[in-house]
Amino acid sequence: MAVIDAHAHIYPEVIAPRAVEAVGAFYGVQQAMAGKGTAEDLIAATKRSPITHFIVHSVATTAHSVPTINTFLAEKQAEHPEFIAFGTMHPDFEDMEAEVNRALELGLHGFKLHPDTQKVDLDDPRLMAFYEIIAGRAPVVIHTGDYRYDYSNPKRLKNVLRAFPDLVVDAAHFGGWSIFDRGYDMLHDDDVRDLALEERLFVDSSSSVALTGTRHLAELVHLWGCDRVMFGSDFPMWDPAVEFDQQITQQAPGVFSDDDLEKILWRNAERFCGVQVS
Repeated sequence: MAVIDAHAHIYPEVIAPRAVEAVGAFYGVQQAMAGKGTAEDLIAATKRSPITHFIVHSVATTAHSVPTINTFLAEKQAEHPEFIAFGTMHPDFEDMEAEVNRALELGLHGFKLHPDTQKVDLDDPRLMAFYEIIAGRAPVVIHTGDYRYDYSNPKRLKNVLRAFPDLVVDAAHFGGWSIFDRGYDMLHDDDVRDLALEERLFVDSSSSVALTGTRHLAELVHLWGCDRVMFGSDFPMWDPAVEFDQQITQQAPGVFSDDDLEKILWRNAERFCGVQVS
């Protein structure tokens, strides 16, 4: 059986130590960072767990770094059949459409945004222009939620989902990192009940269990529905093998059926990114 880790970051070896340090500092977990941030370090997790594939991405914090990151991700995907690579975009990038076209021609399967580290509202007009370009063409992973910032507030995602009915989104971290229950409530209130989101709004479980614990993570999975949740680790913040153990192996018997696990571990990720690995 395939197991897809739907949320992992990789960086070029020359900048990986600085990137890992910056991520750790941003979230205040410098001492807890579990990986080196390189492709090879991530691949090593397959030897310590049932994980067979990874959706990998990296975030552009400057506009000029977008093409370099997208090329790097495409190259790593070509080197490692375990990788399903997503590109990046920055709100200040001048010719978004040309770079989207280039990224897709390189074989990238979608895009990743992190409004908090990119310091841009999730529904900023510049990003709305980007969503218009990719809607119906490629899915997008969006870091959603942070109690410290408003950039990635789930309420902003509602504006995006309403404006672009063909946009497929992974609202990463159960739709509201650190505000998990509020994120669910905001993305299921009366404002969005008419949008038929079941087939185009996914969530992943990355960077969650350390805050929720194993039991509440399972509650969130069932709250969102096993048809929409994808297992994820958020490497290099967390070790994918440890995350699999905490999120899946340590669950009480019967919490997830075999059918639930197939969906959470690979079927939903296949649907989300349009790639078949099983």
